Amino acid sequence: MVEYENYSYCPQIFNERFPSHWKITPIYGLAKEKKISDCTDLELLSVYLNIGVIPFSYKAEKRTNVTSVDLSKYQRVDPGDFVLNNQQAWRGSVGVSRYTGIISPAYIVLEMDDCNNSEFMNYMLRSHTMVDQYVINSKSVGSIQRNIHWISLKRTYVPIPPRTEQDQIVRFLDWKVSEINKLIGIRRKEIQKLEELKSCIIDKFVIHGLHGNFENHNDDIRWEIDYPSNWKIERLRNLFTFRKGLSITKANLEPTGIPVISYGQVHSKKNSMVGLNNELFRYVNPSYLITDPSALVQKGDFIFADTSEDLGGSGNCAYIDREEKIFAGYHSVIAHTKEGTDNKYFAYLFKSPTWRYQIWKKVNAVKVYSITQQILKDTFLLVPSKEEQQEIVDYLDNVCSKIDSLIANTHKNIEELIEMKSVVVSDVVTGKIDVRHVTIPEYEHVDDVVDDDTDNDDEAAEAGEEEG
Repeated sequence: MVEYENYSYCPQIFNERFPSHWKITPIYGLAKEKKISDCTDLELLSVYLNIGVIPFSYKAEKRTNVTSVDLSKYQRVDPGDFVLNNQQAWRGSVGVSRYTGIISPAYIVLEMDDCNNSEFMNYMLRSHTMVDQYVINSKSVGSIQRNIHWISLKRTYVPIPPRTEQDQIVRFLDWKVSEINKLIGIRRKEIQKLEELKSCIIDKFVIHGLHGNFENHNDDIRWEIDYPSNWKIERLRNLFTFRKGLSITKANLEPTGIPVISYGQVHSKKNSMVGLNNELFRYVNPSYLITDPSALVQKGDFIFADTSEDLGGSGNCAYIDREEKIFAGYHSVIAHTKEGTDNKYFAYLFKSPTWRYQIWKKVNAVKVYSITQQILKDTFLLVPSKEEQQEIVDYLDNVCSKIDSLIANTHKNIEELIEMKSVVVSDVVTGKIDVRHVTIPEYEHVDDVVDDDTDNDDEAAEAGEEEG
């Protein structure tokens, strides 16, 4: 690591040191607030943690449908504009746009001085040092929210190197970031292959069992698959009853209270579908125990999402594997077991592509795929004996846990690479590393990948947009 020869300390930025020839200037000297609306024909944009400004469509599968929202008040954004999610800037939900489009009226949009390299400004304004400043200049609203306003933001100071140096920094970081993104992409493909392997294993054993007696298969006209002849086939409605989750919105969620699992958590990658993860829990006021007790679930129940933004997510559910008070939330259907017994075998069956194909054939989509109670009720289930169900569960628990361990280790490596990328960017744009004389080799440009490893809880990061 090569440092600059001379540094000066800046009292305006936590007494951090910066190269002596860099300027320290407030944001109001670099940008002015921009408010242009009634541009509904432009593309909808969003701001994500670790990514910045991207078209909404890049991650639309992760979001509830907002196309019915009145877009006339949404603000115009042009390439080079700085955009902040005013409720999530303190977490790093900011970025300089590369796109023309519109964004939530709740956000702050700034037109930047074109004297500076916009890509450098994107790197700088999203660095650790700047995010720390957004934290300081944000005001707490309740227990889980912090808002930043232009009156405070404008006094935030930014270190600015000469333009030629900005250009070199961008070239250097584009190279380094691309190299790291390439490694991240390799790891994500590894995870995808492991997930596909797990899906194939689950599908094989919940459809054909463990004992390999495929010569005794049964071709049933009700469900055109082969399965062991000693297994029963039942409609889902014969084994489960159905009811709806709470009629609430995100606005009804609270920092503490009774756990609730809604549409978003069912579709989360953190949902294994064969057991609950505490990270899935959101919370509602205990008063719902009195007003809406029918939305409570019990051990052995399933919470199905009643809509999906993509076909593959149709049929996603959460399996309730514990005895505690938990609500099913918005856009959800409860499948309650009639027998009142452990149904983990069915949790694995519901993950099976063979079972889910029944739903995929019937769902219709205009803006979203709707999964009605009737579609769920009409699906067929393969029902081995209780003893064989437990054998299958024990086998799949063992095999899947080993695969999940490999997946978790790979995710950890991705997190380490993302943190490495963040540190490199922050060190360079704040002058801790001098890259002026670094020769940039030929390299393949690799953008940040827009997927679940980089969203850092979309619902928290984007709540302000949907409700703004």
